[in-house]
Amino acid sequence: MAVRELIHDPAALDFDNVVADVEEIRKYNPQRFEMEQLTAIIYEDLKRHVCVGYKDVTHDEFWVRGHMPNMPLMPGVMMLEAAAQMCSYFSQKYDLLGAAMVGFGGLEEVRFRDPVIPGDRLVVMCEMTKLRRGRIVVTKFQGFVREALAVEGILKGIPIPVELVSSQLAKAAETKD
Repeated sequence: MAVRELIHDPAALDFDNVVADVEEIRKYNPQRFEMEQLTAIIYEDLKRHVCVGYKDVTHDEFWVRGHMPNMPLMPGVMMLEAAAQMCSYFSQKYDLLGAAMVGFGGLEEVRFRDPVIPGDRLVVMCEMTKLRRGRIVVTKFQGFVREALAVEGILKGIPIPVELVSSQLAKAAETKD
């Protein structure tokens, strides 16, 4: 991949400069337990709307036992979830979308280039290319293992109507009782 196509040069990253650890990420992202797909954020550029972080993929991930037996490959959907969580973190931290919660709005041009396995560090880079406050955020993302591109694409985030979803869940719970 040519340098001009990179969101940020992977060789220029400083993994000792942690901008946000898991506890800080939790202030902005609602995912918990096995659904947390970010270990740390190591770079933020509010002017360019760029954010870089990583997921340390361990042998204890919930998918290791079954995807695939004797050859655990990180599911593509989990790589996409890591990118979505990166975008959500950045959007929520700087209140770019103006929403209580950001959800998946769509994916385009997604390509899986290299496998990600336990023991790898998946470095995720996101660059917001379009932002319509209250409507949508469009983000280009890239995921690297070492210096090899593993995944790339375009992700769209939309506001989640938290109050509406909460009331629907409450009604469903009442119906069960």
